[in-house]
Amino acid sequence: MHNAPMSHAQNAAPQLNEAASSYFVRSYAKINLTLDVLGKRADGYHELVTVMQTVDLYDTLCLTITEEDGVRVICSRPELSNEENLVVRAAQAMRRSFSLTQGLIIELYKRIPVAAGLGGGSSNAAAVLLALQQWWRLPLSLPDMLAMAASLGSDVPFFLRGGLAVCEGRGERITPLAPHWPTSMRWLLLLKPALGVSTATVFHSLPASDYTDGTCSQAVCTALAAKGELHLEHLHNSLARGVLELYPEVAEAREALLRAGAPCVRLSGSGPTLFAPFSLLDTATRVQQQLHAQGYEVYLTCTIHPNGVDVTFF
Repeated sequence: MHNAPMSHAQNAAPQLNEAASSYFVRSYAKINLTLDVLGKRADGYHELVTVMQTVDLYDTLCLTITEEDGVRVICSRPELSNEENLVVRAAQAMRRSFSLTQGLIIELYKRIPVAAGLGGGSSNAAAVLLALQQWWRLPLSLPDMLAMAASLGSDVPFFLRGGLAVCEGRGERITPLAPHWPTSMRWLLLLKPALGVSTATVFHSLPASDYTDGTCSQAVCTALAAKGELHLEHLHNSLARGVLELYPEVAEAREALLRAGAPCVRLSGSGPTLFAPFSLLDTATRVQQQLHAQGYEVYLTCTIHPNGVDVTFF
């Protein structure tokens, strides 16, 4: 058993690492510090600028070689054990690109809430791409990996690297940021209301009056580069107003967080998950316990910058 870093360039030809029959990898969630929607594009998507950060809430995947034909997923959430799961589509994309016939079983233990604005499915897909690239020693450049990731979903390219980054376009243009994090946000409390939110519905309902010019995302990038604290008003999400109006449960959860003592509450992605930053663990823990007692699904976490050593061979 050994740990191995992930890299974006491997040997000149595909070659299976036969020393291992199973490959374990962690797949981290993210939050959106900002999400500025600049307008609608000609292709029907929206032009975005968003600052994203991975957090230490993760799913675990186990990839196992099998003599079966094709790719199969077994998920701890049975409703996700199907061919539409992004992990299957990611593995199939790799197999098609190199005309590989090796069969795979992907076991997926879900901790990240589903349809929550935390990028769990996209993170799972990126984890599979990176795992197969290294495990099977596939000669893929970073641009190749990014193109394959973007074909699977707008957030997938971000998760190839994770950490802190500003993402533009549909989210596929990634600019990594230095790993500075404000002390006022050392701990993050995530609250997932008991409902799922359709990203497509949220964007479809977004009026032009909620578009922005990206100023908030730029202000956050500037503050982080200067290793300064963030002004809370710059933690803007263009989708928040619409989500709070469309889903009263999200508005109620936001008020519950504020009443419990959260200094500020923001929406991650298209929601419904809300996040609240804390500087001190004891304060964050107290708020978490209070909300848990009220029946809310809450997670206490912190930021993480994956360094490629969270992979284990057997």
